[in-house]
Amino acid sequence: MEEVHSLETIKATLAGEKMVLLYISRRNCSVCHALLPQVKGLLEEFQDIKSIHADAEEMPEIAGEFSIFTVPVVIVFVEGKEMFRKARFVPIEELHSQISRLVKMLDN
Repeated sequence: MEEVHSLETIKATLAGEKMVLLYISRRNCSVCHALLPQVKGLLEEFQDIKSIHADAEEMPEIAGEFSIFTVPVVIVFVEGKEMFRKARFVPIEELHSQISRLVKMLDN
């Protein structure tokens, strides 16, 4: 998962990749730190998804840009458009299921 440090980088990634998973967290968030390795593990199955990680403390403007009210947040984009998001308590099995369905839909 690539660390990003600006909105411009996030926007460029969204514009340049077919499918992107954006993980937004904060340094002092214990839930964020517990969830991140699970999301990384899940992404090993989906090699075609570009994954990026942003720190909401480092980029406070990200909250307004993506309507973030809590962390962690997982947002999945296809061709720059938000397909779905999960926030705060993210059930990994549910996230896996949604990503699988999305990937299958795009492969058809």
